[in-house]
Amino acid sequence: MQGTRVDVFEQIFLVFLGLGALVGVIVIAYTLYNAYKYRDTGEADGDEDLPSVGELPTGGKGGKKLFLSFGISAVIVISLVIWTYAMLLYVEDPADGTDEQAEALNVDVTGESFAWFFEYDNGIESTGTLRVPADERVWVRVTSGDVWHAFGISEQRVKADAIPGEYDETWFEAEEPGQYEIECFELCGEYHTSMVGTLQVMEPEEYDQWMDDQLTMSFTMEDQNESPVADGYVLTLEHQESDFEESYTADQFDNGSIEITDIEQGGQYNVSIEPTDGQFEPIEEQIDMTGPVSETYTLELDATESETNANETNGGGEN
Repeated sequence: MQGTRVDVFEQIFLVFLGLGALVGVIVIAYTLYNAYKYRDTGEADGDEDLPSVGELPTGGKGGKKLFLSFGISAVIVISLVIWTYAMLLYVEDPADGTDEQAEALNVDVTGESFAWFFEYDNGIESTGTLRVPADERVWVRVTSGDVWHAFGISEQRVKADAIPGEYDETWFEAEEPGQYEIECFELCGEYHTSMVGTLQVMEPEEYDQWMDDQLTMSFTMEDQNESPVADGYVLTLEHQESDFEESYTADQFDNGSIEITDIEQGGQYNVSIEPTDGQFEPIEEQIDMTGPVSETYTLELDATESETNANETNGGGEN
C-alpha cells in the first residue's frame, strides 16, 4: 500500500512509532529485570556471578547475547533505511516513467509577493484559490515571479520551492472534499505571513461543473441604439493553438445573445463577426480566455448602408 502523500508519511510515522515503542518497552523491561536481578540484598559476597568494582563482568556465553543484539539491531535499522528510501522515492516520482502525469490534472503555480496564481493545463487561471477534484492526482509545477517562495499545503504533506526562473514539480491527491490552507514556507518579505491561499477540494461532479462554467463564452450583438440585433451576421471563433474553429449564425442567437458551452480549451481566440448581407461593418479582435467570457459588440452600419439610410431619411423629410 502506498496511496497518497498523506498515506505514505502516515505509514512511515506509524512504523517508526511502533518500532520505537517496541524497542523502548524491551529496553526498559530488560533494564528493570537486571536492576531487580542484581539488586543489593546484602549477600553479595557469596554470589560469584556478581562482578566486583573495577572488574569486567564474566558470563554471557562468550558475548553471544551482545553480538546477537547488535546483529538484530543492524538488520532492523538497515531494513528501515531501505524501506523508507523506497517510500520516499515513490513520493518523489509516483508515475515512475509512465504517462500517468500527462493524464493527471496539471497546474502551474506562480508565487509573487504576496499571492499565489494558478493556471490549469487548459488555460483557465485563478488567483488565491486552487480548485481540484477529490480522489484525483494533481501535479503542480511551481515557480516564482519575483523572489524565493515555498509553496506548501501542510494537511496534504506538500512542499515545493518557488524559485525565479526555475520549476519544481510535485504532486498530491486529496481524498476528502473541503478547504485547506496554502502557505508560503520561505521568508519572502514584509507581508510573508499574509501570503496564503486556499486549496478547495470538490466532488468530481462539482469540479466538472465549475470548470464548464469557466469554459463559457457569452456574446451579445446590439446596434448603436443598444437594441439587440437578431440577424445579418455570422460569429466565428478560432483558437490560436488548436484546431478549434466554429461559426455561429444569427439564427442560433436568442434575441441577439448566445452562450457557447462546447469549449474545451482556454487561451487566445480570434473572434470575427462578418455581415451576411453587407449591412454591418465586420469586426475582428482577439480574446484571452482565462475564465468565463462575456462580450457585447456594437454592430455599426456599413458606410454605404449609412449613406443610403441618410439619403432615404433626407428624401423622406423633403416629401
